[in-house]
Amino acid sequence: MAPNVNSITLSESVKDTKHQNGFHGKEVTTKKESSFLSLESKLVWRNVIVFILLHIGCFYGFYLCFTTSSYYLYGYTHIIAMFGGFGITAGAHRLWSHKAYKAKLPMRIFLMVCQTLAFQNSIYEWVRDHRVHHKHTDTNADPHNSKRGFFFSHMGWLMMKKHPDVTIKGRTVDMSDLEEDAVVMFQKKHYLTLMPLIAFVLPALPPYFIWGYSMSSSFFICSLLRYTVSLHFTWLVNSAAHMWGTRPYDKNISAVNSLTVAIFANGEGWHNYHHVFPWDYKAAEVGSYGTNYTTCFIDVFAYFGLAYDLKTVSDELIQQRCLRTGDGRHRFSKMTIDENNNTPLTDEDREILLKGLDPHKEENMVWGWDDKDMTDHERKLATIYKKSN
Repeated sequence: MAPNVNSITLSESVKDTKHQNGFHGKEVTTKKESSFLSLESKLVWRNVIVFILLHIGCFYGFYLCFTTSSYYLYGYTHIIAMFGGFGITAGAHRLWSHKAYKAKLPMRIFLMVCQTLAFQNSIYEWVRDHRVHHKHTDTNADPHNSKRGFFFSHMGWLMMKKHPDVTIKGRTVDMSDLEEDAVVMFQKKHYLTLMPLIAFVLPALPPYFIWGYSMSSSFFICSLLRYTVSLHFTWLVNSAAHMWGTRPYDKNISAVNSLTVAIFANGEGWHNYHHVFPWDYKAAEVGSYGTNYTTCFIDVFAYFGLAYDLKTVSDELIQQRCLRTGDGRHRFSKMTIDENNNTPLTDEDREILLKGLDPHKEENMVWGWDDKDMTDHERKLATIYKKSN
């Protein structure tokens, strides 16, 4: 959930350099920058009150779970929560934000409904803010700048007016692809009607009318509890996945790989990989579906011909990046020449592998496949499955 908020007054100076902690981007100094509730910050009290009431409703729904005994109710709630999650991960994130694959009309309609069920603002708004996040990670233009602390990047940013840089940079993001998508624009136009109906009203009706549960249990468990817990799982990607984990692909950025976040967020926890290669439809290098349910979801639709042009990263490209910027934990960072792992790479071998690459371009972060800053080298070494005819 990302409320429509506009501005915040902060005293700042911006320098075109790396962060003092080594992360790429612009160094931004603000008064009490690391503090969530600095004096210059402007809270949106409407959102603060809504979040308080939402969590009260969530805790009441959690209480009802112990007084309402039924596997049907819990199973049903889990299923619709999963579909809402896929609306974010497979839809707003990998399809629309990063253009990591393409989807035919039936799949796009289904993902739009699922994304509305998740209620994290319209697809159009979600994508705009997320592309800005990737282009300007951990600067004042980042909507959930992790340099401002865990709480701010987790949910505090939704309780405050946006920094002016978020709005300014948001206007520079190319959104023409979404403006040409009839499904996205239909949802944007009718969002205030669709969202309450799909996110809160409809989920509570089957338990009430089919299984005979009280409307109170149906609403507080299937709607409020499900929605609030789903929000926190998504928010972990913005907070925990920028703080605690490993950086096997790029040690100079804040995003980390986190198994825990991957499990809770349908496979979105392999965040160091994702920020380096945001256009990979798997959002991870791991091949197992066990910690990446979203990839399984997309692959099922691809099997039936509804998802296509699935883009992923070749081993050669991963190897080159790990050798240049990784933290040394990836197997490619410990590459050897022979299969028996007896002959380590020499400096000359590394130079050959990395020949012709421009490391300075790595500071030009990209939001996805069609970003103008994406290099021809990456496009050349990308692997595309289920290509369209």
